[in-house]
Amino acid sequence: MYQHLDLQGHPLPYAVGKVVCVGRSYKEHAAELNNPVPEQPLLFIKPSTSLVGLDTPLLLPRGLGAVHHELEVALLIGRRLCHTEPGHALEAVAGVGLALDLTLRDVQEQLKAKGHPWERAKAFDGSCPISPFALPEVLDDLQHLKFSLAINGQERQSGNTAMMLWSIGELLAEMSRCFTLNPGDVVLTGTPKGVAELKPNDRIEMQLDGQYRFEAKVAG
Repeated sequence: MYQHLDLQGHPLPYAVGKVVCVGRSYKEHAAELNNPVPEQPLLFIKPSTSLVGLDTPLLLPRGLGAVHHELEVALLIGRRLCHTEPGHALEAVAGVGLALDLTLRDVQEQLKAKGHPWERAKAFDGSCPISPFALPEVLDDLQHLKFSLAINGQERQSGNTAMMLWSIGELLAEMSRCFTLNPGDVVLTGTPKGVAELKPNDRIEMQLDGQYRFEAKVAG
């Protein structure tokens, strides 16, 4: 069963909660999927059952079309946030890591065409593989974090949180006006361009801030 871990593999003292996500927070990613850039953050939620660690092979749904990777900076919430302001929101961040917002792209496109919600494409069990968390104080600036994803040794995605349409503080504040963020919740901050399909036996390497490297493998 999944639990939040620090970089040394020790459990963190937070119950596992929901995952609050934002779509199209990087302009170039919206463009690559021919989506309009939203005027306000496009929010959706994954349940706690979407969270899985990187220590066992990632299980992809079968028979539902392409499963795309979307690399995102993940924030572990350590303090309750409800109707907060951007200037105070960062105080609630207890950990920083990387996650994959796995997306059933064919299913999502079918749902979008019908005007239906995306949960079947975004919120399935295991749809949020996530790394251990670094303490925010060991990172220079959450709004200038470099991060990247390589598949089988080839870089697929590279981004910097400075490229986000909304700052992390603004994003957390907006989320807290819609959903109370509780200790143990995770916030995904959006993905840069370069999303693509994952295949069985793919080797995944994620890097955060030039300091931290995480590996995973897709099950065969």
